Amino acid sequence: MSIDQPDDDVAALQRPGALYYAGRILMAPLLKLVYRPRVIGRKNVPKHGKVILASNHLSFIDSVVIPMTAPRRVQFLAKSSYFEGTGFAGRVSRAIFTSIGAVGVKRGAGAAAQEALDQSRRIIDTGAAFALYPEGTRSLDGRLYKGRTGIGWLALTTGAVVVPVGLIGTDQMQPVGAKFPRPHRITVVFGEPLDLSHYGSAESGRARRQATDAIMSAIHGLTGQELAGVYNEAPPASAVERVKRALRPERL
Repeated sequence: MSIDQPDDDVAALQRPGALYYAGRILMAPLLKLVYRPRVIGRKNVPKHGKVILASNHLSFIDSVVIPMTAPRRVQFLAKSSYFEGTGFAGRVSRAIFTSIGAVGVKRGAGAAAQEALDQSRRIIDTGAAFALYPEGTRSLDGRLYKGRTGIGWLALTTGAVVVPVGLIGTDQMQPVGAKFPRPHRITVVFGEPLDLSHYGSAESGRARRQATDAIMSAIHGLTGQELAGVYNEAPPASAVERVKRALRPERL
């Protein structure tokens, strides 16, 4: 896996702008007033330095809840399509995602997945707080799925501490398919920071797997979700795909 130095463009991207502050001023009080989130363990998030917020993922609204309840600015990756729309709707989408700290990235497997990891690492190396979902995508059945080892690689490569995050009730606040959130009280739990450096080098597949499993165990301890024991992905569409997955058991 490649290890590049952070560049000036990424560092500049992380400096908060007017839209971010507007989002914090307008959206955070609204979230607290309407949804009355119960937030536990905010003191567990370091106020400065590299930190990865690793959360379970139940709803689209998770990416608003985390930055609005965390005690410091949080960055995260979002689909580039949210930033590429045209007309009024496109401008609104860009404004909303920019205001909550999102950074656009192309999604996909293989090279696209590695590029997303490299971009994540560059953001973390600026000293930012960075949020991601180790499961890779939303859980449609409420179970906690197996973590993808990209987060283990990120933690071991950057030396960032990992704060596990447990989201409870966001799937009721905005169920899959719902366009807007509904009134429902949620709980956000920031767990104790994890130092994963003792697992070894990021170049070791075993170290990445063990670090990832430790993170998922901590998330499970916060949420109590049923464990799925498998990756959250669509069933293989063909025999060829089944063989590819068998030969490539690690998921980024």
